[in-house]
Amino acid sequence: MRILFIADAVGVPGRRAIEARLRSLRDELRADLCILNGENLADGIGITPKLADKMLAAGADAITLGNHVWRRGEIIPYLKENERIISPANLSKRAAGKGLTFVSAVDGTDVAVINLLGALFLGPPVGPFEVIDELVEEAQKRTPVIVVDMHAEATSEKVALARWLDGKVTAVFGTHTHIQTNDARVQPGGTAAITDAGMTGPHDSVIGVQAELAIRAMRTGMPIRFETASGDVRIEGVLVECGADGRATKCEAVRVSVR
Repeated sequence: MRILFIADAVGVPGRRAIEARLRSLRDELRADLCILNGENLADGIGITPKLADKMLAAGADAITLGNHVWRRGEIIPYLKENERIISPANLSKRAAGKGLTFVSAVDGTDVAVINLLGALFLGPPVGPFEVIDELVEEAQKRTPVIVVDMHAEATSEKVALARWLDGKVTAVFGTHTHIQTNDARVQPGGTAAITDAGMTGPHDSVIGVQAELAIRAMRTGMPIRFETASGDVRIEGVLVECGADGRATKCEAVRVSVR
């Protein structure tokens, strides 16, 4: 099985890139399943039901989120209804949505998708390490093919989770920092990992934001309304190959320019 993970899609440029290229990219890479992190789709922050539906129609099989999950209030009832979009599992137990879902690959194989939020600098109600073992055990009852989107600020936390889960899941994809790292790998136990899968959107920017606005905010310390940039649009992510036993055999970073 070949699993394509598309990194954080940002604003209109990210959405348009997905709509224009995802289906053909899936064909080119012979991907059996595609998972997309969509937490920045709505003008760079949050996601709406309409945008989620567009991404699913464009070829994503499941959508993961992150720390901006609640920025658009209309997503709350949608999370209760749609099984293909998930929020971090370590939010409040009383919050809408869930952090584990199952989607079918092209051949009908069930794939478990888990979403987590890092504890360092993001401060979720519950630490990711407190919930991950139970989530993996639940997923393993149904399928050996399990992928995790670890949406986290700290490199150390993402690397640590990937090491902890080595041999227990198929892949751990780091997201949130929007800078693709040069460490796509298959660990000794058969778990693929990348510390950050990157960003789908405008790379002539500061992690998706118009550079001059981000720099002005950093130089002055004043509140600035950020706007999504537009230049050098790319689709970034990672492609993982695994066997029927869920063990990864290949992990490669993906970077595709979109004209």
